[in-house]
Amino acid sequence: MKTIAIATAALLALAAGTALGEEKLVPLKPGPGEDVVSANCNACHSLDYIRTNAPFMTGKVWEAEVSKMINAFGATIEPAEAKTITDYLTRNYGKPGG
Repeated sequence: MKTIAIATAALLALAAGTALGEEKLVPLKPGPGEDVVSANCNACHSLDYIRTNAPFMTGKVWEAEVSKMINAFGATIEPAEAKTITDYLTRNYGKPGG
């Protein structure tokens, strides 16, 4: 019986720690399209992905990345929103030269 009580307490502690460890919203650079990027991209992954990968991403690479999210991962993003997302990411997080 003592083993069950210990296991239950450990499970409750783990659950409480997980609930408290919710991810904080990563701020994006302000600008046109920020709301569309936040709403669509954050639906599947952390917005930190954008800042982490930004040093390597040209406009063409951001375009390919948005296309991959739609075609390979099934993101339900309308074509007009995909353009807004790509434009925002290129303007605010794009590496010059592409």
